[in-house]
Amino acid sequence: MKVVRTIADLETAPATGLVPTMGALHDGHRALFRAARAENDRVVASLFVNPAQFDQQADLAAYPRDEARDLELAEAEGVDVVFAPDELYPPGFATWVVPEETGAEGEARPGHFRGVATVCLKLFNIVRPERAYFGQKDAQQVGVIRRLVRDLNVPVEIRVVPTVRDPDGLALSSRNRRLSPEERERALGLPRALASAVGQPDPVAAARASLNGLEPDYVEVLDLGDAKVLAAAVRVGATRLIDNVPLEGEIR
Repeated sequence: MKVVRTIADLETAPATGLVPTMGALHDGHRALFRAARAENDRVVASLFVNPAQFDQQADLAAYPRDEARDLELAEAEGVDVVFAPDELYPPGFATWVVPEETGAEGEARPGHFRGVATVCLKLFNIVRPERAYFGQKDAQQVGVIRRLVRDLNVPVEIRVVPTVRDPDGLALSSRNRRLSPEERERALGLPRALASAVGQPDPVAAARASLNGLEPDYVEVLDLGDAKVLAAAVRVGATRLIDNVPLEGEIR
């Protein structure tokens, strides 16, 4: 596995699959790497904590970083190249992609999807992948990236991999490691509430009624084109968690 630190040193090649990450890799990322490995001759994983998508500096500062462990995991999963640039925004950077439709997640985190869309477009332009892989857990992000690719005619296929969960049902997230044992138990109210609402006449109301004391930033139904999902975000202590469950169709 090759680790590349600069754009100039990154070689593009056909039949490349890109997995954009911010590090703190876990089994959810393993699933993305494996999906990319199965469909592409070459797999590139980006490793860049993108400051532009954090709406709070404290959240950026607290984001877990362990590059040595991340590189070990990526190599074990057959990643060919890890693109780990020190910086993606040159001095004087002033050109942003600003999505207009970002749903409740975008409303809850102003500027977040501007950072996501901009860094993803930069990665698409730098790596030139044939396919890019994202997790279903970030369903609203998937919607934003799909529109970006469609609206700006970016020649990349977007692949979506189902959410990976711990045995207790909590969706895997780099932020889970911040939860205390008591907070983790409370956090389980989120996936349980979403699961209990599937098939209900009003899934939003049903999920809200089942959150067991958790106060949501939002609960909403997202239409992703090939599927509809019930999505929610809650805060458990200082940690913000998101999750969703399919209602109709299948995200691909």
